[in-house]
Amino acid sequence: MKRLIVRLVAAVAVCMATEGWAQQTDGQKSIVCHDDGTVTFYYKNDKAKSVFVDVQFAGRQEMKRDAGTDRWTVTVGPAAPDMYPYCFIVDGVGVMDPENPQYFPNEGFKNSLLEIPSKTGTLAHDIKKVPHGRLEYIHYYSKSLGGTNHAVVYLPPNYMMDIQKKYPVFYLISGTTDTEEVYYKVGRVNYILDNLLAEKAAKEMIVVLPYGNPYKLLPAKQDSLGMPQTHFGGDVFSKDLIHDLMPYIEKNYRTKNDADHRAIGGFSRGGNQALFNGLSNLDKFSYLCSYSSFTSTDIPYVYDHADDTNKKIHLFWLGVGTDDFLYGNARDYMEFLDKKGIRSVKEFTNDKFGHTWMNAKYFLYKTLPLLFNKKAAEAAMAGGRPAPAATGKEPQFTPGVMARLFPKPIISPEYTEQGVTFRFKAPEAQKVELECEILPKPLPMAKDSDGVWTVTMTDFLFETFKYCFVVDGTQVADPSNMYLSPDKGFKYSIADNPQSPFNFASQGDIAHGRVGYDVERQEAWYMSPMPATPIMPVFIQLIPGEGDTMESWFKVGGADAIADRLIADGKLKSCVLTTSTLDFMRQGPQMPDFKVITLRADDYPTWSQRRRALIKLLMNKN
Repeated sequence: MKRLIVRLVAAVAVCMATEGWAQQTDGQKSIVCHDDGTVTFYYKNDKAKSVFVDVQFAGRQEMKRDAGTDRWTVTVGPAAPDMYPYCFIVDGVGVMDPENPQYFPNEGFKNSLLEIPSKTGTLAHDIKKVPHGRLEYIHYYSKSLGGTNHAVVYLPPNYMMDIQKKYPVFYLISGTTDTEEVYYKVGRVNYILDNLLAEKAAKEMIVVLPYGNPYKLLPAKQDSLGMPQTHFGGDVFSKDLIHDLMPYIEKNYRTKNDADHRAIGGFSRGGNQALFNGLSNLDKFSYLCSYSSFTSTDIPYVYDHADDTNKKIHLFWLGVGTDDFLYGNARDYMEFLDKKGIRSVKEFTNDKFGHTWMNAKYFLYKTLPLLFNKKAAEAAMAGGRPAPAATGKEPQFTPGVMARLFPKPIISPEYTEQGVTFRFKAPEAQKVELECEILPKPLPMAKDSDGVWTVTMTDFLFETFKYCFVVDGTQVADPSNMYLSPDKGFKYSIADNPQSPFNFASQGDIAHGRVGYDVERQEAWYMSPMPATPIMPVFIQLIPGEGDTMESWFKVGGADAIADRLIADGKLKSCVLTTSTLDFMRQGPQMPDFKVITLRADDYPTWSQRRRALIKLLMNKN
């Protein structure tokens, strides 16, 4: 039985690889990329009075309406092939492109992603016909946080082929307000590394994408209200990284656990976190990478003992754009290292729009071949140049810049004993309503003197549901809620009470399964924690509803959280949840005759009902 279960797990794991995203849905195209590098945007809205497109390479551009089709359009560019965030500005309110499945995961702003393809297929992040690794979404109990945290893990293509082989680990952290998904869905670390591995230009490695702002998972304090974390050392993120996430990774994956086989890096705030934690733990990390960032010049022992520090670091890599608003701070930090006699590699760009993910991807591509390759890293370090001389005109990241970029956030949704309150700031709007799937009609919201619209629901406190705001007739996702429903069309926000027993935040110190997504086959897989005595798991086929994607059953339906809770409570022993038909397993050699139970989302009108149906099904199959 144990060998049989191992074969089943391996078969499932092999099918959890990742492939490419399509730019458009089956609906009408909203983006057309032309051969000359220009891009035409389309947006349909017959209620809008004015529409602009705001795209990173062109700024805000006014769109014109075709009275016959109600489609707004504009052509912008040209621009170099790459990936660029954008949104539509509808009567002054930012709106994601409802026809584009690619979006930018973020705690705050809601942008879609434009991909201008390369004619030659030579971009570092191009999705090529090469072996692909897979990504697993993990949850783990963090004693430092006092709750459940999450991360994404990339495993190289051959990870499941040789189950004895161990791998080095690269901890890669996204920037301020980014989620743990950004280095995957925007930074495309998996595809960049897949391509480098196929060319034998990088070493095989596991890449761990932590969530860089775990304060966001804690109850909001009145003095902070979820403001971005900017100071490190003794903070929740640093403690969680060293004492919780790293031990979890080293227990659950085949890793090499010494400084020679650990790297840490990040973009923006993530670069600050990476440098601080790397330099503070040189017994654990010997490869340090900063992309568009800098860190504290007050780390005990490190800077005043250059010879010892240099011996411990195989690679100290620093990159920034000269047009980045952090350039002055990054340059000053590089000069500080030079004066202290600490070696580093420095890279500068001037053509990627400053503090952007175009730079983040480029810097990643430049450093991945150097990781866990002492010879290549030493050659790069030996060629390191001194920091450029200061001109006095370099931009500096000041508290004023911080306040402008990250204004005091609005908390929405906010859960209290009295109910759940939704808030949306739109001072110029004439009418704002709350629309959600569990209500027969939208709820009117009231505006205060600051232009913030508010409504409180006293019922449905522990229900999970999709919702949005309707602003003068236009649907808008909640910009204060980082949890988006991964729908094919318009992407709703998700209301999910953190005190619910089937929400990860309330589950405490229990074992969790893992979720992986196969984008090529459009399949999702959840494998529950393996019991001490292997048993045949229950196989549940979860059929997405019309308009859902393969992610919906997990990110809205909470199927993985439900299974984890039931297993922890002894109400379920083991299960596999998937959107696959499982035909490949039925046809595989020496596979058992197993029964698959199907649950169709379209048999239930709301996600609350779908979740209850799944709970009932799993409890009955114990």
